[in-house]
Amino acid sequence: MSEEVSVQEVAEAMYQLVKETYGKKNLKPMDLTKAMFKQYGRDRCPKQTCKAAIRELIDNGRCIYSYIGGSYVTLPPKS
Repeated sequence: MSEEVSVQEVAEAMYQLVKETYGKKNLKPMDLTKAMFKQYGRDRCPKQTCKAAIRELIDNGRCIYSYIGGSYVTLPPKS
């Protein structure tokens, strides 16, 4: 059985995905989770790891929650 992916690795992959789609598509937390399932597989990247990765991105200020008719994960506005 494969080893689980680290929270930091998943957070970095999520950040890259948010960065690539910024201004084109709003990603919900579940969209990011599904993308990680597709990239790493559910056995290597469980839902708890994805939740922890999103929490880490938000807590570190690399991403923010945006509320536009729903909750989305996006990049913070540039100052």
